[in-house]
Amino acid sequence: MRKLIKGKPENIIKAGILILLGLYALIIIVPFLWMIMSGLKTNKELFLSPWELPEKWNFDNYLKAWSAGIGKYFFNSILVTVLATLLDLACSCSLAFALSRYRFKGARGLLMFIISGLMLAPQVGLISNYKLLQMFRIYDTYFAVIIPTAAFRIPFTTFLIWSYLVTMNKDLEEAAGIEGCKDWQALLYILLPLLKPILATGVLLTAKYAWNDFLFPLVFTENIALKTIPYGLSSMQSTQDTNWTVLLAALTISAFPMILMFILLQNQFIRGLSAGSVKG
Repeated sequence: MRKLIKGKPENIIKAGILILLGLYALIIIVPFLWMIMSGLKTNKELFLSPWELPEKWNFDNYLKAWSAGIGKYFFNSILVTVLATLLDLACSCSLAFALSRYRFKGARGLLMFIISGLMLAPQVGLISNYKLLQMFRIYDTYFAVIIPTAAFRIPFTTFLIWSYLVTMNKDLEEAAGIEGCKDWQALLYILLPLLKPILATGVLLTAKYAWNDFLFPLVFTENIALKTIPYGLSSMQSTQDTNWTVLLAALTISAFPMILMFILLQNQFIRGLSAGSVKG
């Protein structure tokens, strides 16, 4: 009886948590399903019966959205996101490894300087970055978007990896060093496999930031052929004539890669969050 009495509050708390999580999931899933469903309707059906299923599944909206330019912007977003994420991880892993494993004068100050980048909003550096990109003659190129995007993510990703590395046991690295393993080999072959959960977290957060960024492609590129999906979606809107069902189809297409990436990396992402909560 005592066990049952003790178990009741716990069961109530668990049930309450599950209900809250279920409601939160509905808040996220229902609008997304509505967006997919609305992308299969006509504009008349969208406005007259927004919550009903379409009378005819109009897949032409997705083809129209793709041919309207989303396909081109989709490729640009994939390229910018992949390269910016790889550049961010390469720089962040190197910085975090050096700051967590080497002892040198000014290491703490350098770490604080890097982390202070978290306080710098991207909008603050627009003019200075614009002039730097022109000075290095990479303005209006893919690099004009990739490099600033990666640079603004380095402080957070570096701190994320560093906070995990400083709590890791160094026995494996020391044993490898005795066998003649160099530092860069220890990083590549020993630490990186152990950092998979944290790296997956960094990949997801950086990719999401790069994929949804509207500001840098707008300011640092002029050529329409270099624009990304956020710009493409904004160009499909008009004050006079907007095909809303095609726009909703385009939004569905733009959301799909990030959803797919999260599904593929969710286990590592959850492990990374739980590892951070225990080790941090």
